[in-house]
Amino acid sequence: MIETVSSENAPKALGPYSQALKVGGFVFCSGQIPINPATNSIDAVTVEDQTRQVITNLKNVLEAAGSSLSNVVKTTVFIKDMNDFVAINGVYAEMFGETRPARSCVEVARLPKDVKVEIECIAAL
Repeated sequence: MIETVSSENAPKALGPYSQALKVGGFVFCSGQIPINPATNSIDAVTVEDQTRQVITNLKNVLEAAGSSLSNVVKTTVFIKDMNDFVAINGVYAEMFGETRPARSCVEVARLPKDVKVEIECIAAL
């Protein structure tokens, strides 16, 4: 059985997709960008602040699903500029703490709304 997950504490989907789906003991989170759900805008300017907002959005979706950042098993990080890797990695390590999910990181030509970072994840329930 597949269950749709939605959180008011994360941005609404920008297209025909769900914030996340629960299936088979896992939560599959769509990529989050640094939209502040309270203002529905991108308030963060620096790549560090954008990364914090992205991971906060993921955290809120995971919590709505009954999971948490500590249960994340895989992330994919999409970044606009590989030169931002160290800054993004620092915030990522800070926010995930001792959790060390498997991860891929790729530089992309463009992200929605021209943001600097997008992250998707899979977490255990």
